[in-house]
Amino acid sequence: MSGTSDAMDRAKIIFGGMAALAIVGAVAGYQFLGGSDQPDDAGAEAAGSQAAPGVLSVQQVQRLGIRTVSARVAADIPLGTVSGAITLPPEAQVAVTAPFDGAIIRLHVIQGQQVSAGQALATVKSREPVQYGAELARAEARLGLAEASAARTRQLVQEGIIAGARADEMNAQIRVARIDVAENARILRQAGANPAGEVTLRAPIGGRVAAMTAQVGGPVMATSAPFVIENSAAFTLDLQLPERLAGKVRPGMRILVPASGAMAEFSGTIVSVGASLDPVTRSIIAKARIDGAPPLVAGKSVMVVIVGDGAQTGVSVPSGAVTRIDGKPHVLVRTGKSFVPRAVVTAGQSGDLTILSDGLKPGDTVAVSGLSELKMLLAGN
Repeated sequence: MSGTSDAMDRAKIIFGGMAALAIVGAVAGYQFLGGSDQPDDAGAEAAGSQAAPGVLSVQQVQRLGIRTVSARVAADIPLGTVSGAITLPPEAQVAVTAPFDGAIIRLHVIQGQQVSAGQALATVKSREPVQYGAELARAEARLGLAEASAARTRQLVQEGIIAGARADEMNAQIRVARIDVAENARILRQAGANPAGEVTLRAPIGGRVAAMTAQVGGPVMATSAPFVIENSAAFTLDLQLPERLAGKVRPGMRILVPASGAMAEFSGTIVSVGASLDPVTRSIIAKARIDGAPPLVAGKSVMVVIVGDGAQTGVSVPSGAVTRIDGKPHVLVRTGKSFVPRAVVTAGQSGDLTILSDGLKPGDTVAVSGLSELKMLLAGN
């Protein structure tokens, strides 16, 4: 029994000595390799990321190229962004008609050409101006004869040879002759016809030749419109307001169309809003007037931001701060050393800024670069 106890004591002493030697060797080896009692940066980063998902050190933020900005207060927050189409107001199109029936002998413009007010469009040959010219000459002759007869009649009345009523009759003939002369002269003047019966059709307004049915040698009638000129500086917007904006959009509100491709940014004002929802599209049609005369094309579809009337406020962030997660807009908000995704509601854009109506407060810090890396890191955690 005593021998067995001694053997166990010896075994414990040997095992303890070996463990002590192992610890001493490990410490010596660690010091020999340049180690210290503090973990290195990589180890700290790994340990930190394992301990708290989303936590990033200063070195990690710099290495990933992450920059942050603070959200700012945005006044006049947009009510929303809706689809619209550039259209022409009714008064922007003017039909050019011929004053007489005839044939086109010369064309001076082509379809799509820009013209100025009064510019010649076509020359029409017609018999009617010649007839009106002849009638004008006859009316002038009748007027001369009536005036000469009236002069003689007044003299006879003064001499008492004839009654004064004859002078009144002659004066009435003079008035009729003058009316005939004035009417024929007015018709020829407005038609712009020359003695040879040629009439020049001119543009009534400046703009673009939008439609043209005239052909050289072809007939033209006084009841037809061989040209249609549209004022290329007068455009409107037809807006399709969704049901959620019914009752919120009113005449006088401002609208903004952000720049897109070759089209520059422009603004305008709501002028009318429909009174009822379309049963098929569940939307309301509104019209807006465009400020200035931007170079636009009728029929083009655009996205329109309805600015609102200042009753709402929100925040603005650079557009690069907004990313999509699961198909919805999010921003990556910095809280301490962590970045967390937060869902937001976008209300529109103003230049390089995106306006948010919900999800973020003024002063919140959001990432504006390195978003892809951050999303991958957060997804991995």
